[in-house]
Amino acid sequence: MGTEIRTFYSLKEVAEYVAGQIDEYKSLYEDYSQWLGSLLRDSDDPGKLAALKRDMQSSAKKNQGTKQAQRKSQDKSKNEQGSHWIEVGGTLLCSTEQGEAEILFEAIEEINRKTQSLEKFKSTLQQIERIGPGKSVNYITYIKDDIPDKIVIKSKITGQTDETFNFAAEFTAQGLEH
Repeated sequence: MGTEIRTFYSLKEVAEYVAGQIDEYKSLYEDYSQWLGSLLRDSDDPGKLAALKRDMQSSAKKNQGTKQAQRKSQDKSKNEQGSHWIEVGGTLLCSTEQGEAEILFEAIEEINRKTQSLEKFKSTLQQIERIGPGKSVNYITYIKDDIPDKIVIKSKITGQTDETFNFAAEFTAQGLEH
């Protein structure tokens, strides 16, 4: 869904959600990797796609700015490489194998970033479990770009706070920059 607020009724339920997301992203990673491998093997110009692979991997390591700065950098590098991207209404269009390979590389990078963020959040859940919020709480979770970002721990008993546990914190699980 991308962005949502979701209530979980136990820490186990949150962990199951995160495990499901990780499995889904790993499956997508495998599918896109196979697609990309097939594209690279069957390409009319394998040298050009291999060079693209090197460029994409090195640019992933160099790009440390915001998403907007990264997109501008990627757009600039696409233009410098002489690719056939054209902008239509804020969307880039291309009809080449190189363009197909570029979006596969970008998707794989993003999937890796999200998987790492989910793994980091999974370890955060283990820390919360050690704190022991109890069984009488709900976990109202803000999910941003498919990654749990913040949790509000709220008593299941309406209008009362749990006397044994009073906790307020902001959790941020951000992806590691490449």
